[in-house]
Parts: sequence; structure tokens; C-alpha cells
Amino acid sequence: MLALNALCPYFTMFPLSFPLSVLASHARSGDEVLDPFCGRGTTNYAARLLGLGSVGVDTSPVAAAITAAKVVSVRPSAVIAEARRILESEAPARMPTGEFWELAFHSEALADLCRLRAALLRECSSAPRLALRALLMGALHGPQQRTFPSYLSNQCPRTYAPKPAYAVRYWRSHRLRPQRVDVMDIIARRAQRYFAAVLPATGHARLADSRNASALLPRARRRPFRWVITSPPYYGMRTYVPDQWLRLWLLGGAPRVDYSYGAQINHGGPEAFVEGLRAVWRNTARACANDARLVIRFGGIADRAVEPLEILKASLRDSGWRIQTVRPAGTAKAGKRQAETFLRRTTKPRTEYDVWARIA
Repeated sequence: MLALNALCPYFTMFPLSFPLSVLASHARSGDEVLDPFCGRGTTNYAARLLGLGSVGVDTSPVAAAITAAKVVSVRPSAVIAEARRILESEAPARMPTGEFWELAFHSEALADLCRLRAALLRECSSAPRLALRALLMGALHGPQQRTFPSYLSNQCPRTYAPKPAYAVRYWRSHRLRPQRVDVMDIIARRAQRYFAAVLPATGHARLADSRNASALLPRARRRPFRWVITSPPYYGMRTYVPDQWLRLWLLGGAPRVDYSYGAQINHGGPEAFVEGLRAVWRNTARACANDARLVIRFGGIADRAVEPLEILKASLRDSGWRIQTVRPAGTAKAGKRQAETFLRRTTKPRTEYDVWARIA
């Protein structure tokens, strides 16, 4: 039942145990849950496991697509049948060219991937297609397996896409060629692994900016939120868009790295970052019930000489929320933050905190 949470590895992620323990211990039946920085949908999946309604919001198309797949109800057979239907009926699609693409994917796998991409870009609203899209994102790049292929690419990290020039140098220096893989076989095995447990669909994913109040308002006939459980971007961590460029391509982006910051919160300085977070907290307060609770996990990265906890506390001032407790949450394990294959050095993770607040 917990396998679905690992559907698509994502660079920034907190463990399922964090939102699950909060909700299991404190939430009541019928409570609605909000995550304004939903990332890979962990909070929404925790709410679903407990039968609670939820909304996940993120500015990243990758995050919204992963979360959408974690809250739909679908059987593996439906996902497999939809993929097979597309590959049997879809006309050949235009494939990206260049040295990176020649070394990243076997030509037959890339052809199938492009046909699936074209079909999903035309229409992706049904549960099987939402699940298939996220499944493909999770299989798009990762390490080559010694037993049977589980990823479509040449040797790559799982959580982020390598930059083309560096990847080409790496593959050539290690004499690595893309494996010939059976795309349908990878889809079938992953569908059985991640969607075997069929749960009721209780949540929604929105591609939106939580700094806009309308993005967080509950839909008609839904209760105000009683829980906000989230982990906003850490100050200075601005590589979400370029790190996910291959998955963004699958979702309709360009076949090259986008080095813009997209709709991310401004990381130009601590003050601008604090104001961006405060706008989100104010909007969550407006969308919540009077007895709502806000639980935030927050930390920092090693190359920023600012105290993460002070940034978070500053963002909550005059936000509509009042801090109740602050609890150290340990440190993120380095092995879960990046794949070592493409890293030149690792950094020592900083202490993270869980901050609990109530409506002021």
C-alpha cells in the first residue's frame, strides 16, 4: 500500500512518516488537508491513506503531475491497457536530436517515449493517463540495473536529470551506451508495483502559485481546511527547474535545460524570500477553519549563511498564524538527497525543524 509514495523520486522530499504521524495522531474524520508546496504529494498521499480529503498546490508541473497520480484511483490493468492502446494506435512522433539524446536513450525506447508523450500532451485527464504520465516520469531516468531494466535511460540519477554536456562526457568516459529496453515491460512492472493497492480517490492536485489566494480556496461544497502540512523550498535552493528538465520535457517543455527560476519564490535575498513565504501563510490562513493547525518542516542548505529557523519565524509574523511549538527534526540523510553517481562532492545536511502554529 505504501509503494505508491515512491512512484517518482523527487529531489526535495520529506518522509511519509512525517505527515502520516501528524494526521494519524491528531486529525479527525472529515478533516480537509492542504499542502501549498506539495512537491511529490507526500502530504496528500498520507491524507489519502487515512481517508481524508486534501488539496496539493505547486508551481512545478512535475510536482503537480506526481501529486495528481497519487490521489487517483486506478487499477494496474487500466494503466497497462492505456499505454498499450497508445503505442498501438499513435503515429510516430517527432524525436529530439543531438548527442545527449543519442546517448541517453536507445532509439527504439525514445521513439515509444515520444509517442506516449504526444498522446498524453493531447489529453491527460483520465485516471489511467494521469497514472501513466507520472509512472513514465519516474522511469524516465535512473541507474542501469544488473538484473532487468527498470529505467528508460542510460546511467543517470533517479531524483534529478543530469545536464547534457556533463552527462555526455560521463557516458563517453565510462563507455556507457543506452540499453535496449522494452518500454511496455517497464510500464507493466511499475504499474503492478505502484498501483496494486486500489484506494478511494480523496484528493486533488493543482498547478498554481500559493502566493495567489485563489489557488488555495476550497472548491464548492468542500469544508475549509483544518490542517496545513508542508515543507516550503529552503532558502537558496533554486535549481528545481533545471534539475527536472527531462521530466519537464515529457510534460511538454523544450528538449533542453531551462535555467530560469520559473514561478519560484524569490531567492534574491532573505527579505524577499520571507515576504514570499508570508504571502503563502496569509493565504492558507484565509482558506482554513478557525481551529486549523499549520505544521511546517523547514531546514537550510550548507552554503547559505543564514539561520533557517529565523527565516521561517520571520515569515510567520503578521501572517495570520501564531507559533506554538518548535521541534528539532534531525537532519536529512545525504544518501536520500542526491544520487552519488553524478556528484563531485557531498555536503553535510543542516538540522531541520518542525514548527507548529495555530490561527492567530
